Amino acid sequence: MEIYLIRHGETDWNKERRLQGHSDIPLNEFGRELAVETAKSLAGLPFDRAFSSPLKRAYETAQILLAGRNVPLETDERLIEMGFGDCEGGAFDRPKTDAEHPLHDFFCRPQCFCPRGGAESFQEVMARGQAFLRERIVPLEESCSRILIVAHGAFNRCLLSAVGPIPLEKFWEIGLPNCAASILSLENGQLRILEPGKVYYGTPVNAKP
Repeated sequence: MEIYLIRHGETDWNKERRLQGHSDIPLNEFGRELAVETAKSLAGLPFDRAFSSPLKRAYETAQILLAGRNVPLETDERLIEMGFGDCEGGAFDRPKTDAEHPLHDFFCRPQCFCPRGGAESFQEVMARGQAFLRERIVPLEESCSRILIVAHGAFNRCLLSAVGPIPLEKFWEIGLPNCAASILSLENGQLRILEPGKVYYGTPVNAKP
C-alpha cells in the first residue's frame, strides 16, 4: 500500500514566516492554486481513503486534492500541527538568533529542544502520529492500495522522523514545501519512506522555516 503524506498549501502566515501551530489559519489564494496544481498531477492516481487534520488549511487542501473523486475524507485530531503554545503567531527568524528564546533549540538544535509555554515536544507529536498510523492506517493494508493524508510541515517531519528513523539532528534537512508529498509504503505492517517532499508545481515555496 502507498501512503501520500501531503503538507497543506500556503497561508498568509506561511508567507509572513509566522508560526502557526494549532492556530486555525486558512489557505490564501496562492495556497489554493498550489493545491489545484498538485491535484492535476495526482489526477491519475486513485485513492481509496483520505484523512486530514481538522485545521482549515489542511482540510481545504484535502478537499481540493479530492475534488471530483468519490473518496471519503475523514479528520483526525492527531494530525494537527505541532503546538507552539505562547509562541504561536510569532516570527520564525527571531528564535534563530536569540539563544534565550523558547524556540531557539527547536530551530537550531532540535535534538536539545525542551518545550516551554504550552508547546509540544517532538516526542509527543511523534507519539500521536504513530498512534494514528497504527490505529487508522496499518489496518487498511489488506483492503486499500493508496491512502491520502493531508497535514502540516512540522507534523509531517515528525512522522517521517519516526518512520525513517531520522535523528532529530537532521530534522530540518527534510525539505517540505507547501503541498509537498512524501510517499511511503506499507508492506506486512512495516512502513518505509519511498520519496520525501515531492513537489508537483514549479518553484517550491516555504520549504524550510
